[in-house]
Amino acid sequence: MDFFQSQETLTTVGWTLRAIIAFLFLVIVAKVLGQRTISQLRLLDFVIALVIGNIIAHPLSDPHLGLKGSIVTTIVLVILYLGGIFLILKWPGFRKLINHKPVTIIQDGEILYTGLKKARISIDVLLEELREEKIEDVKKVALAIWEADGKLSVFLDPKYQPLTPSSSMKTGGFYLPKTIIKEGKINYKELAQIHKDEQWLISHLERLYQTEVKNVLLATYDGKENLQIFLYR
Repeated sequence: MDFFQSQETLTTVGWTLRAIIAFLFLVIVAKVLGQRTISQLRLLDFVIALVIGNIIAHPLSDPHLGLKGSIVTTIVLVILYLGGIFLILKWPGFRKLINHKPVTIIQDGEILYTGLKKARISIDVLLEELREEKIEDVKKVALAIWEADGKLSVFLDPKYQPLTPSSSMKTGGFYLPKTIIKEGKINYKELAQIHKDEQWLISHLERLYQTEVKNVLLATYDGKENLQIFLYR
């Protein structure tokens, strides 16, 4: 464990171990800090952006530090970053561990205090975000979701949306489509919320698309009972 302590010189292995431990430590710290701190950067992007600039800057400003350690450390961090991105794409369990889940902040014009606590933002921050979206009244919001990158996605109630040539048509209530299949796996919780079962889904896939669940990249179901299917291409 000598690589933890101050050293006159370090081996390549020592620099590598330092980089790995520092990277994992920063991932944990960023996870604990929450979405607001990351502020429009994904967690791994935040960590890599935070650390690489400092690693390269130190040997350029301090004549007592060699460039070798910074280069080795940077290479290791880039490999860890690319490896993390690969695992996020290929392994849903790792994705859930690393990425924050979207948090519902406002639903049907009501502010959800539990959502504010999960996102670690205050009422003032929420109102500021709404003002930036040109929304002055919380009651006009059908749904507001705090995303993993620290941005607020806002959906207005249809009756408050800007007028368009089709505004004369009667609008129904707002409904966010449910994701019932993602990357070849059924989301049984979402399926239950639309009062459907696995057999219904399988039969629709076979009848309408002649395919199986494992071939579906994304499937959504909206309030007008439209099933949208996106296959792996």
